[in-house]
Amino acid sequence: MFVKSIFATFLVLVSSLGLSQPDVQLASSYSEDVQVSDYLVSEKLDGVRAIWTGKVLMSRQGNPIHAPDWFTAPLPNIWLDGELWSRRNDFEFIVSTVRKNVPVEKEWRQIRYMIFDAPDQAHLMTFAQRYQRYSSIIEEANLNHLLAVEQFSVTDNQQLSLLLDKYVAKGAEGLMLHRKDARFESGRTDNLLKLKPYMDAEAKVVEVLEGTGKYTAMMGAVLVEMPSGLRFKIGSGFSDQERRLPPEIGQQITYKYHGFTERGVPRFASFLRYRDKE
Repeated sequence: MFVKSIFATFLVLVSSLGLSQPDVQLASSYSEDVQVSDYLVSEKLDGVRAIWTGKVLMSRQGNPIHAPDWFTAPLPNIWLDGELWSRRNDFEFIVSTVRKNVPVEKEWRQIRYMIFDAPDQAHLMTFAQRYQRYSSIIEEANLNHLLAVEQFSVTDNQQLSLLLDKYVAKGAEGLMLHRKDARFESGRTDNLLKLKPYMDAEAKVVEVLEGTGKYTAMMGAVLVEMPSGLRFKIGSGFSDQERRLPPEIGQQITYKYHGFTERGVPRFASFLRYRDKE
């Protein structure tokens, strides 16, 4: 009863002020020693994390999200945690839409609130129980823009790997794993895991850019060119020794990345190795 009272008080404060940073679970990275049958698995959505307190829609940092009234007014009066999302590989549009102080009707009509938890009963329920509960509530609400993220059970790592390949091939960012029997735990926890692949590709160095700060007198980044002719910078993944001895113009490098931006630029590109080096 004491825990329940504390949580209820927290809800009231957050709902009334809309400024306090809410309690949220943060994912740890997946490792192959995980017993995957203990988890429910879902697609990792590349959107904007959003908390609905029952009255206020906010970011996980506690900043208000200025959604249209028609979007928030019919939401159920329970604590929801989810992702504001439109479609795969549409992150830039989602961020642009959600961050506006004055919502643009046409843009928000493309946004859906994809729910992956409802932690207002977290001290009483396991995640598997919470999933059943919020799925029923969302189904009853019958809103086009409010959906429960589908959760799957997998038996082993091989099945999980096949599922990852299937989703990534369709443009997904990766997978999330929720421990079935876990109660809600604020902060970084292995009750929630993220599994993201990375893709690699090659590009030609067309310019070496000088570094600043701790990289003064060393290479800061390289400007590279894809086979398509598109150019972009890579500044991470290099060791200090590699920064002191930068690649030559025209040299091919291999980099890793996680999908593409709207312009077709590799996202989060990071140096892996020189093509002629193992």
